[in-house]
Amino acid sequence: MAEAQRVLGGRYLLKDKVGNGGMASVFRAQDQVLDRTVAVKIMLPQYAGDATFAARFKQEAQAAAGLQSPYIVGVYDWGKDGDTYYIVMEYLRGTDLKSGVRSHGALDPKKVAQIGSQICGALSVAHKHEIIHRDIKPQNIMVLPDGNIKVMDFGIARAKNSHLTQDNNVLGTAHYVSPEQTRGQELGPTSDIYSLGVVMYECATGKVPFDGDDAISVALKQVNELPVPPSQINPGVDPALERIILKCMEKDPAARFQTADELRAVLNSYAAGRAVDIAEPTTVISGAAPYGAGATETRVMGDATQAMMRPAAGPGSTASGPRIAPGTTGPRTSSYEEPKKNTGKIVAIVVGVIAAIGIAVFAATSLFGGGEMVVVPNVIDYPKEQAEETLENAGFKVDYGTEVTSDDVKEGNVVDQTPDGNREARKGSTVKLIISKGPVPIEQVEVPNLVGMTKEEAEAELARLGLKGKAHEEANDAEEGKVFKQGTNTGTEVDEGTEVEYWVSKGPDTVEVPAITGYTKQDAISLLDEAKLSYKFSEDYSDSVPSGCVISYDPQGTVTPGSTITIVLSKGPKPVEKVEAPYYVGASAATAARDLKALGFSVTLQGPADGVVTAQSASGSLPKGSNIVLTTQAIESGEGEDNEA
Repeated sequence: MAEAQRVLGGRYLLKDKVGNGGMASVFRAQDQVLDRTVAVKIMLPQYAGDATFAARFKQEAQAAAGLQSPYIVGVYDWGKDGDTYYIVMEYLRGTDLKSGVRSHGALDPKKVAQIGSQICGALSVAHKHEIIHRDIKPQNIMVLPDGNIKVMDFGIARAKNSHLTQDNNVLGTAHYVSPEQTRGQELGPTSDIYSLGVVMYECATGKVPFDGDDAISVALKQVNELPVPPSQINPGVDPALERIILKCMEKDPAARFQTADELRAVLNSYAAGRAVDIAEPTTVISGAAPYGAGATETRVMGDATQAMMRPAAGPGSTASGPRIAPGTTGPRTSSYEEPKKNTGKIVAIVVGVIAAIGIAVFAATSLFGGGEMVVVPNVIDYPKEQAEETLENAGFKVDYGTEVTSDDVKEGNVVDQTPDGNREARKGSTVKLIISKGPVPIEQVEVPNLVGMTKEEAEAELARLGLKGKAHEEANDAEEGKVFKQGTNTGTEVDEGTEVEYWVSKGPDTVEVPAITGYTKQDAISLLDEAKLSYKFSEDYSDSVPSGCVISYDPQGTVTPGSTITIVLSKGPKPVEKVEAPYYVGASAATAARDLKALGFSVTLQGPADGVVTAQSASGSLPKGSNIVLTTQAIESGEGEDNEA
């Protein structure tokens, strides 16, 4: 039987394959008990006989089934069918985040924060169950039509107390693995937070932070190199989001956010427009690469990394390249020491770099003069005149960059400043201010024609135009799953961001019961499944309908969707009962006829009915109802009295 016709566990009817993973294939299936569509993950044949993979697969099911969150794909059931292991999961419609970023490029910073917050919601539940996902990447994050996400595939996740955690193979994708995962060390929640940082980096910039010709070179970069600040790739990434992402991606796990709940709180504050206080990221990796020649050694990140400035032409940037933030005496360094060889050489390199930085700072101070260090006032959201007055009273000069639009800061108020407020800078130095032009003017867009689209297509088209969708499902004669009407007429001019209602067909109010008389049981089931009808069976004998085929069904004609059809299957002709027919030659014809009829035979007399039987067509074991011919002869005078005697 073909794979897509199998029924697993006597319950899950496989429909069609919807995807392949590293260990399993995924099918759309019908749960015949609860009458719902599900996704069934089936272990690939090459792994089904492998005890280690089988144990890991079973553990995935047991672990994931215990995770309940609106941001985690639900696991309903799991089992073994023959030599095959399978997991039954929630069936989702949507696209994975990787495909979304490839299609649309960098996402809006607030959307990045929203996605990151929801992933944190999923990780928080898993981590509280002592489960580390180990494979957080955009391919494992499903974006639903309503814009929310669900984290998929806990296939690499393992409970911390499982013996399987001793297997240190790096199974995650190299672009997203943490440095400690690359080194095969024991993993904790901060490993998932690092991977989430990489995901948010990609969402914010459209690019992964580290790339290479092969997985090994990418993994080595995860350990040895610092990421280019996101704002240098996409100037639309603001400093607050940049600091959040780079804190997630610290090489030292202790320098990252320590829990998913902590990170989620920060992302929610950022998304709500509240100030977030995140320290500047590490700008030097202590120690040389532990992997020998070709690895990147200690280096100082240049332009914009230390003070989180944006590149030239952006607010707060310089045209001259790398610089050290005002008020600092050199870059911060991490206390995180990588496992390494040639310790003396590595220490010498680090000391040399720090010494060089110190000399440069000293030279700059000597050449351009010293000065008192004072705290820069925080003038974000101040009116322009008040901000200028406040800074001048504190001993600073004021300069202005290009004005920008802002949905959060009133027109004419300060939306950004360099250096940031509440940090020290040299008295008399210049503070650059960026003034808000107010919110972006609302654009008018034409409402598209959604009729005939699927829900996913309608949502994608509305999103492309900057509109929001509100879907309703309703029974209709239109094709199931297609939009059949919309609330705002096609071509109507509306504000960008307007919500457009539309209605998706659930199929007609009634369906036609297919004619299945004479069909085999399996063919009848296929037709009824296609019509979305339920069924139950009984059996009866039939001389005209072959065994296993449909004799009759009820009801017929049109019914409501989901109705149950009662089907009678043929058991073939009813078995014939045999009866022993006595031999009556020489007996009275009347007696013979009477007795044979009583036994269930039909009798034909050839001769007088009151005569004597001289011949009988059949006797012995005969089918009940058979016809027996009795040949009779008249009784001669005097013989009757002797016979009766």
